[in-house]
Amino acid sequence: MIDPVTTRRWSYRALFVALAAALLFVRLLPLSTLPARIPGPDLLLCITCAWVLRRPDFVPALAIVAVFLIEDMLAMRPPGLWALVVLLGSEFLRDRASAMRGLPFLAEWATVTAVMALMLLANRTVLALVVVPQTGLGLTLLQFVTTVIAYPLVVAVSHLALGLRAPSEIDGMGSRA
Repeated sequence: MIDPVTTRRWSYRALFVALAAALLFVRLLPLSTLPARIPGPDLLLCITCAWVLRRPDFVPALAIVAVFLIEDMLAMRPPGLWALVVLLGSEFLRDRASAMRGLPFLAEWATVTAVMALMLLANRTVLALVVVPQTGLGLTLLQFVTTVIAYPLVVAVSHLALGLRAPSEIDGMGSRA
């Protein structure tokens, strides 16, 4: 028989990849010909950080690299740089996932915000060192702010709609997640 824990783990891994594919698809759709005044949040980054902190076993490093490498190619960014930066940031969060479970959500939010800021800084620094044209700093910071604001919403949707709970949390049926 198939182990239910393994089945659940693989189903959430497939769900992560499916959500990433859906977000990338929607991002590529030509919904408007006018440029956006406020850049939207990086929901894929929010989902990755939230899932890595809640259930590190549901988001393997290989899936993170694959998803963000495909995003690099589709967004016509330098291939692999953002994928590497996100991998390093997510592995930093993965190492602290067990310690973060007992802390209030504001501490988690602050930690994720700091990691996202360092990821943004590392990406821009490497691009500046190799003299690659970048988007304006104002637009990048605005997207950072919208991403940080969207993080609690992504956590809430992951928890309420997708049933993603930390292993120590008890669900409505009285069993551990």
